[in-house]
Amino acid sequence: MHKIILDTDPGIDDAQAIAFALAHPEIELLGLTTIFGNAEIDITTNNALTILNVMRAELVPVFKGADKPLQIDRFPAPDFVHGADGLGNVKDQLLSDLSEVKAHSSQSTAAEWIVAMANESPKEITLVAIGPLTNLAEAILLDPDLPSKVKQVVVMGGVHKAKGNVSPVAEANFINDPHAADIVCRQNWPLSIIGLDVTMEIALTESRLEELRTSAGRVGEFLWHTSQYYLDFYSSLEVLAPTERACAMHDASALAYLVRPELFQFSKGSACVIESGPAMGQFILGDQSDNYFLSTWRNRPSCQIATQVDSEAVLELFSKTLSLFSY
Repeated sequence: MHKIILDTDPGIDDAQAIAFALAHPEIELLGLTTIFGNAEIDITTNNALTILNVMRAELVPVFKGADKPLQIDRFPAPDFVHGADGLGNVKDQLLSDLSEVKAHSSQSTAAEWIVAMANESPKEITLVAIGPLTNLAEAILLDPDLPSKVKQVVVMGGVHKAKGNVSPVAEANFINDPHAADIVCRQNWPLSIIGLDVTMEIALTESRLEELRTSAGRVGEFLWHTSQYYLDFYSSLEVLAPTERACAMHDASALAYLVRPELFQFSKGSACVIESGPAMGQFILGDQSDNYFLSTWRNRPSCQIATQVDSEAVLELFSKTLSLFSY
């Protein structure tokens, strides 16, 4: 059983990931920590509560996190990707069909709760981060020994050899707080990064979402509605291979790796994230044994970033898992 804290910025694809975490029998979702990113922090926190309500998981605690990066100015929320409400501009319409939201956010901050949980259950908890990494960095600043207390860290973010999605070399979660991403990459903990090299290969098609609309009850209905805006965005880019409308399944892929790591292949090495300039947010994987002029990579522990994936198997896993929802 994987006991996880899911650090998230809901977000259309975050809703897909939360659904997967709730449904999969090998995952125990201890709580959600929210972060700015796909929308402002108040919106992402409210979205987390709404999603839990839709999925009848009101007892899962929610902890509000950072509203801005550690050092740089906050980038505008990408409402052209996720809508002004972060959930495809259908939230008000969908809420009319829901009972009153019963989930509530807690008083502790996200970073405080991460530290408390790691101290309460050392070496048992996996941190899965699918938004900017500010909460994880703030938790490390609160407790520098945190890396020795968690089981592993799985991050959806970064890009290795593929193209970036917010610059030629950067992925959105890493560029939103590059200083936090670099802090996370230089810690001595088991770190697996699921980035654009693989998530852009995992195309969640409209027909698969239609199937989930039928098989996954009101959860499937909710994900179908919220994903329409996302499908439109990706269709306008024409970057995915399918002939029908599809969206990249970024965030749920991190959870798929957690339960089926054999579906992914990795490159390993020490890593840094560029903090400023035109390459801000770029993830650079090095080799500790190479005699570079710069010592940056020699002074850091190893991590791994996914480079190949069995995309069809991941999509089948996603569909099979979500079909476990019966309401």
